[in-house]
Amino acid sequence: MRTMNRKSGQGVLLAVLLCLSLGMLQGCYSLSGASLPPHLNRVAVPLFDDASQAGIAQFRETITRKVTDKIESQSSLSIESDPTRADAVLTGVIVSYTDEPSQLGSSTERAVTNRVTIVIKAEFEDRVKNTQLFSQSFIGFADYSVGSFSAQQTAITTAMDQAADALFNRMVSNW
Repeated sequence: MRTMNRKSGQGVLLAVLLCLSLGMLQGCYSLSGASLPPHLNRVAVPLFDDASQAGIAQFRETITRKVTDKIESQSSLSIESDPTRADAVLTGVIVSYTDEPSQLGSSTERAVTNRVTIVIKAEFEDRVKNTQLFSQSFIGFADYSVGSFSAQQTAITTAMDQAADALFNRMVSNW
């Protein structure tokens, strides 16, 4: 009987130590300094093109800045202004911008909520190995209450953030 209790006590102690160890490791994983091929150190990000015909002032500059800010703050890459001196080049184009009804009122059949959708196409080229790492479209969207200009602007910002996040995550994943 005494041997059985000792083994039970050791099992409980082992379980407690395991839980404490796991608790101390919680939060140790992060995406900062995300993993990229080791030969890529500098990336050029020319100003994105705008083929959306949205007519939004500073659209190209804003989305380009969102992407470069993410690269600088969450990866080991540095931004190179001259594409000929960069290890990699990320080019992008804003393909489309839509602002359409997403929810209609039941009694009036008029839009109650609109959805802003932004589509960006990006190409990431490895200049060291002379290969294209990816060519892909990224989508961001957000809903807002019709009739509120500030809510519409917030939705545009949210959609741009989502597209920039998806693009950045694709850049630093799959290595």
